[in-house]
Amino acid sequence: MTDTMMVAAPADLAALTGVELHHQVAQFLYHEAHLQDIHDYDGWEALWEDDATYWVPANGQNTDPDREMSIIYDSRSRIRIRIAQLKTGRRHTQTPRSEIAHVISNIVVTEIDGMELSVRANALVYEDNLRGETVWSSRNDYRLRLVEGAFRLVRKKVGLVNNARPIYTLSFLI
Repeated sequence: MTDTMMVAAPADLAALTGVELHHQVAQFLYHEAHLQDIHDYDGWEALWEDDATYWVPANGQNTDPDREMSIIYDSRSRIRIRIAQLKTGRRHTQTPRSEIAHVISNIVVTEIDGMELSVRANALVYEDNLRGETVWSSRNDYRLRLVEGAFRLVRKKVGLVNNARPIYTLSFLI
C-alpha cells in the first residue's frame, strides 16, 4: 500500500456514487489508522496537506482553539516537528513504545465541495504500555481533499469522549 490511498480521480467528487465515495473514504481512514497503529510516522505525515490543521480539543467538543486550551492544535509545520521529535527515540513515555489498535466506525460523508469533502467518524483506540491498558473513544471530524487521485488530510479534529481523564501520553494521537 502506498503512503496515500489512490482513487480514480473524477472531475468532481460528486461524480462518484454514494457507495463508491463511502468505500474510498473508508479505505483512506482505515489506512490512516493503520499507519498510526504500526508507528509509521513518515507515512502518516505524508497524508497531510500543507495548509492542514490537526486539532484535539481539551475541554469538550465545540471549543474555540483560538480562545481555549487544546491538547493538540497543530499546523502542518508543527505536525512535521512532532513527528521529528517522536523519531529521536528520546520520548521516555514511549520507551518502549505503546502498542496501539484503532477501530474506525460510523463513517459519514457530510459535505462535498468540489474536490474537498467533510467526513465524520467514530474511533476506538486501544493502547497498551507499561502503565497498563487504556481505551480511548473519539468523535472525529475530517476535511479531505482529492489531490492527483489521492485523498489528503486538510483538517482532523479528534473529539475525545473521555478527555476529562488524565492523559499520560499522546502516542495514540501521534
